[in-house]
Amino acid sequence: MKFQSTRNKNLRLDSAETILKGLSDDGGLFVPVEIPVLKKGEIAKLSKLGYCERAKRIFAKFMTDFSEEELLECAEKAYIGNFENEEPAPIVKLGESVYMLELWHGPTCAFKDMALQILPYFLVKSAEKAGDGKKTVILTATSGDTGKAALEGFCDVEGTEIIVFYPDNGVSKIQQLQMQTQKGKNVAVCGVKGNFDDTQTAVKTIFTDEKIRSELAENGKSFSSANSINVGRLLPQVVYYISAYADLVADGEIEDGETINVTVPTGNFGNILAAYYAKRMGVPFGKLICASNANNVLTDFLSTGEYNVNREFFMTESPSMDILVSSNLERLVFELCGKDDGYVREVMKSLREHREYHVPDEILGKIKETFAAGYTDDCGAENRIKMLFEEYSYLCDTHTAVAVEVYEKYKAETGDRTKTIIASTASPYKFPRAVLKSISGANEADDFEAAKKIEVLSGLPMPKQLSELLEKEPRFTFVCEREEMAEFVLSTVGGGC
Repeated sequence: MKFQSTRNKNLRLDSAETILKGLSDDGGLFVPVEIPVLKKGEIAKLSKLGYCERAKRIFAKFMTDFSEEELLECAEKAYIGNFENEEPAPIVKLGESVYMLELWHGPTCAFKDMALQILPYFLVKSAEKAGDGKKTVILTATSGDTGKAALEGFCDVEGTEIIVFYPDNGVSKIQQLQMQTQKGKNVAVCGVKGNFDDTQTAVKTIFTDEKIRSELAENGKSFSSANSINVGRLLPQVVYYISAYADLVADGEIEDGETINVTVPTGNFGNILAAYYAKRMGVPFGKLICASNANNVLTDFLSTGEYNVNREFFMTESPSMDILVSSNLERLVFELCGKDDGYVREVMKSLREHREYHVPDEILGKIKETFAAGYTDDCGAENRIKMLFEEYSYLCDTHTAVAVEVYEKYKAETGDRTKTIIASTASPYKFPRAVLKSISGANEADDFEAAKKIEVLSGLPMPKQLSELLEKEPRFTFVCEREEMAEFVLSTVGGGC
C-alpha cells in the first residue's frame, strides 16, 4: 500500500514515510492510493474480537510496511490501561434507534485520544523504518482538544519534541488549562492572537517554509504533524467506526449487512472523513450526516458545492468546531474528482487567493449520494442538552449536542428512520458552564464551580484528570501574534535546544 499527495499523485510513499512527513512538501495531504475493501464475512469476524485485535487487522490493510506484531503492539500500548473501564469506544443506546459512540473516555476526555494515544507509537516505529536519524518535531494547531491529546501522547517520547499553538480566547478555560499545565521536557505551548483558521494556516505555512525546514535539518530535526492532516491520525478514526458497527452486530442491535447512518459533529472534516473511508471499505453506512455549529461553511458546501470562507466567524459554545477552513475536505475533493491532482491544485489555489471555490454538479451529485448536512446555533445545542438530560438522564457536551440536534432535524425533514450512530466527541465536563446552563438555567462564571453543580444535579462525577487541573500551576502562558509563530518555533527547537 502506498500513499499519494492530493496535489501530486505521482508522489507515493509507504505508510511509515507518510506518517513521518505528516504533510506533503507540496502542501497536499496524503491519501491511500487505493482504499482497501473488507472481505465478505470480515465484519462478522471482527465482531468476535477485542478492540486492539480489530485495530491491528484494519491497520494492516493500510500499513503494509508494518508487521501485524508491530501494529498489535502499538494498539495495545495505546488502548490498554489508558481508557476508562478498558473500553476505548463504548456505545450507549438512546431510544429505539440512536447509538451514542462515546469517544471521550481517554486521558484527555476528548475523541482526539483515540488517535493521539497511538500516533506516537506509529511515529517511533516509522522513524525506525524510514527515518534518517533526525529528531521529529511535532507541530500542531488546535481548536481545543487536539492540543492536549497530542501533548499527552507525545509527552517525553524519545526522539520527539512537540509544539502546540491554540487560538487565544478561542478555547474553553478547561481546554486552555489542560494545555498550559502539561508536564514533560519535550513540550511547548503558545497562544495565538486570532482564531483557529489563522493558527492552522500559519502552521501549514511553517511546515512548507524551506528556510525553516533547512534550519531544523541543520540541527538534526524535521517536522511532522499530530493534526488530522497526518494519516497516522486518520486511520485510528477509521477503526472506531468499523469497530462500532462490529459492536452493534455483536450485541444483536443490528444484523450483519444492515444499513446504518452516522452523524458526526465536525469542523475540520477529519472525523466524518474517517466514516467515509469506512463506508468505502464496505461498512454498510447509509447517510453520513455532517453536523456544524453557526460556522456552517461545511453545511453550505455539502448542500450547494460552494465553499466560501468570506463570511462572519462565530465564537460558539462548541469551540472545537469554530473552523472555516476545513483541511480534510481536500481529501474528499481528491477522491470525488477522480484523483485529479491538477484540479485539486486549482481548487486549493482558489481557496488560498480568493477564500472560496466551487465544485461542478457532477461532484456535488456524488457528495449528495453519501452526505447530508445541517447546523444549529448555541441555543439549539443548549435545548438539546436539556432534552437529552430530561428524557434519558443522559449528559452530553456542546459538540455532541450539535450532532444530536442536526440529526433530529434531518430525521424530521427526510423521514429517514434508519438506525444511527452519533459520534460523541467530548466529556460534558470539558464545557461545564454551557452544560450547566443547559440543564438548569444557571449562569456560573467559573468552570470548576459549574462542574460541582453538574455533579450534584447529575450524579456523574467529574473525571479526575479534569478536576485536578485547578490545583496545577500553568507552565505555558505566552501569547504571540500570528506573524511571530515561526520565530517561536525556531527559538524553541531550531537552535538545537
